[in-house]
Amino acid sequence: MVTAAGVIVNMATASPSTPAPSSSATAHSAPQANEDSVRELDGVPVGYPQTQSGAKAAAANYTTVSGSYKFLTNKDARHRAVAVMAAKGTAEATAKTSDHASAEAVSSLRGDTSKVSAENAIARTGVLSAHVLGFDARGAMVRLWTTTVRGSAAGHSTPKTDFQSVTVTLTWESNDWKLKGSSATNGLVAPIDVRQASNVPGDFSGYVPTAAEDPVLSGSANQDGFPAAYGRDERGARAAAVSATMLYGDPRFFVKEDWRHRMLAATAASNVLHSVTSDTDSTARLVMENRGVGADGKTADGSELITRTAPLATRSISYSDQAASIELWTASVGGVAGKDETQRPQVAFLRMTVDLVWEGGTWKTTAVTPSGPLVPSPPAMQEADPADSFADVGGASNAPATA
Repeated sequence: MVTAAGVIVNMATASPSTPAPSSSATAHSAPQANEDSVRELDGVPVGYPQTQSGAKAAAANYTTVSGSYKFLTNKDARHRAVAVMAAKGTAEATAKTSDHASAEAVSSLRGDTSKVSAENAIARTGVLSAHVLGFDARGAMVRLWTTTVRGSAAGHSTPKTDFQSVTVTLTWESNDWKLKGSSATNGLVAPIDVRQASNVPGDFSGYVPTAAEDPVLSGSANQDGFPAAYGRDERGARAAAVSATMLYGDPRFFVKEDWRHRMLAATAASNVLHSVTSDTDSTARLVMENRGVGADGKTADGSELITRTAPLATRSISYSDQAASIELWTASVGGVAGKDETQRPQVAFLRMTVDLVWEGGTWKTTAVTPSGPLVPSPPAMQEADPADSFADVGGASNAPATA
């Protein structure tokens, strides 16, 4: 079995390595049912817990919806989505703002072809970091660091990536988080891993609107802080796969052994738990040694290890009520935020296949396997930001909500 950690270490270190055996994980009790079930209304995920994680999930989902193909190209669908997302009294203004932003963005879905079409458009958003700027029971403000990929799977121009900083203001209304306002500026630019070359447009055909779905984050969690139990359906399997890849990319996975063991016990199937724990213990040690990182996640000079994985899209390879296989297209960032520019965080665009089984009342992973990169073109006319500027997106407090 090749784990997601094996993928990330190849991105976060200078060269791949083979893990060595280590200790097994601790036991974990059966998951509790998810009482905060996110559902969809006019294509918008709704129904979030009144927590910081719930606010992060709402901010992320609303931003993803606002960058989707249907939102950007269909005015009626866009206005219906805005009516679902927007707080009372803000829908009209939000719709006007969204119309203007969509008119500016829609041409990016054409690539070098003559028109925009659902058969070829690529419009995906991944959330790499979510920082809560303010929160109470009545409102929240969340700043997201996102990467977008837009373009066409036809023609000769490879879809392009971009990075944004999106500030989302939410209010608690009608027992849910509602959008009060949103603004976007240029975000931190991470260079694409030097070992990854851009794919040709046709390689992206598996992630056009009709072939794949956006990830949906819930912000729901068990008492142990890990994702609550998932539904025994295809949507639940997709959500479990999304959360698994995000948790494997969390910096705590590498620097906090107890957190890693509890996470694996909560998400991995019992028949692979021992082997995956041994493999990932070795992987984590390797990353820390190669990066010179201590147990606090920092180097001797105070530089911080930065790792994140953002799912861009999901699609089912196979599904039954006993087992599922889900493919995800992801953006993984890894490196060190400090003065050493040779360790500057880089982004790798990977496809991963997550195999799952139904066990103990939820979906558990049996393998997370790389299935080849899918790499867009780098941001046009933008230089990568200095290594030390990435410190603001690290740490557990900046982790996005899981699915």
